[in-house]
Amino acid sequence: VQLQASGGGLVQAGGSLRLSCAASGRTFSSYAMGWFRQAPGKEREFVAAISRSGGSTYYADSVKGRFTISIDNAKNTVYLQMNSLKPEDTAVYYCAADTRRPGTSWQRGGMDYWGKGTLVTVSS
Repeated sequence: VQLQASGGGLVQAGGSLRLSCAASGRTFSSYAMGWFRQAPGKEREFVAAISRSGGSTYYADSVKGRFTISIDNAKNTVYLQMNSLKPEDTAVYYCAADTRRPGTSWQRGGMDYWGKGTLVTVSS
């Protein structure tokens, strides 16, 4: 599975951005998808995950109610809609794929596949 993230950029606090992650590889259908982020000087942290069908999602408490993860199977793409952005959301965002179902196990990291990151900067 190959993952390509895009959509990062500079936005003011309170604004919105949508990240995309395009997946390729014939085994894509076997994997749940998700997003992590890493702020400067901090460890990478879990953000959100979604099952392959889209029927199950899981979010970090810090983004719940502001971020929405979705998946378009026809395009092999997962999205992260980020609203009400805060300066503390500034980070490099990475998409990931794993056979584990969305849930607390995703917070431990160790995903099967990682994409290259896309930078999100939220100005105050």
